[in-house]
Amino acid sequence: MELNRVKQILSSSADIEVTYNGVSVWIDKLNEDGKTATVHLRGANDFEERSHVDISEVKEQ
Repeated sequence: MELNRVKQILSSSADIEVTYNGVSVWIDKLNEDGKTATVHLRGANDFEERSHVDISEVKEQ
């Protein structure tokens, strides 16, 4: 996914489905490097582990 699209999704109030490695995730934030994002599994509680992933591997459904 491109950087600008990640920013659009983060600022949107819409529920935009994205996946990482085929698994549905929420994008929590774009990291300072502009190349990675922090994500967590959809449907997980607030205590679920978050992962730092390369935004190029995040796909919009």
